[in-house]
Amino acid sequence: MTLLTLVPMMPSWLDPAAIIHALGNGALWGVCLILFIECAIFPVLPGDSLLFTVGMFIAMNPPSITFGSMPKPLVYIVACAIMTVFAIGGNIAGYYIGKTIAPWLFKPREGFIGKIFSPKHLADTHAFFERYGSKALVLGRFVPFVRTFVTMVAGAAGMTFRHFISWTAIGGIVWAWGITLAGYLLGNVKFIGDHIDLILVLIVLVSVVPMVVEWWNGKRKAAKEADAAAV
Repeated sequence: MTLLTLVPMMPSWLDPAAIIHALGNGALWGVCLILFIECAIFPVLPGDSLLFTVGMFIAMNPPSITFGSMPKPLVYIVACAIMTVFAIGGNIAGYYIGKTIAPWLFKPREGFIGKIFSPKHLADTHAFFERYGSKALVLGRFVPFVRTFVTMVAGAAGMTFRHFISWTAIGGIVWAWGITLAGYLLGNVKFIGDHIDLILVLIVLVSVVPMVVEWWNGKRKAAKEADAAAV
């Protein structure tokens, strides 16, 4: 059991290292499937932390990620290219989900599914999209939940597919290659390798920071509006 699995509310299926080890020789393809699902419709799956861990594992040279004796730089290029295709593919699926079933999917519901597909998440993402425009498809890549729902909003809002795919492709390339590269470079640092569990916890916590900031800003805005209405 890694340190990440000991963090409250963080089950082992969200632990990127545990996922990669469990997948064995099919790790890369399993990671790609997770990225596809996370980018398409299920935002609670690991994204940033999974890419970062893949980069670290490439640097540390386990057979399940590095395809045996293939040189590490080539492994990085091949892995990033494949992961980028799956990430963009997930966004394309999300775009068409938004175009067809978003109103039904984001109805108020009870339970776990109701929390994941809350109308508030869709409204917050729509506000993010309105604020940043098409750039939201790039910037949203680095914000959990927004990464998933921004493509649905693009589809639901009627953005043309040509315009959508141009921006989401840029975001997919920057996200997959950039975060994996960060893991690859840091994976060669001895301190990182000796404290990988702690690093993974920090990555997950950092990836949640944008969500906390958005929540706090929303809370402050609601408080100001309530004060203004009371005057």
